[in-house]
Amino acid sequence: MPPMKYFIIGSFIVILASLAGALIAMMRGDSQSGDPQRSRRMARALTIRIGISVLLFIAVLVSYQMGWIQPTGIQTR
Repeated sequence: MPPMKYFIIGSFIVILASLAGALIAMMRGDSQSGDPQRSRRMARALTIRIGISVLLFIAVLVSYQMGWIQPTGIQTR
């Protein structure tokens, strides 16, 4: 498997892990307490997810432009 596929798979795993971390931070504790530590953990996890998603999008665009990946979807006429 080419290295770009490993990068994409790894990125998706990190994105899912950060979403799970945000979910855990959101579900822990009393929702009425307004715990700033919980909000900080959730915001950090979501920030990581957004950063990795943007990085993945840019990497796919650059890889396509450099010829490292090729589209293999439905053929257009």
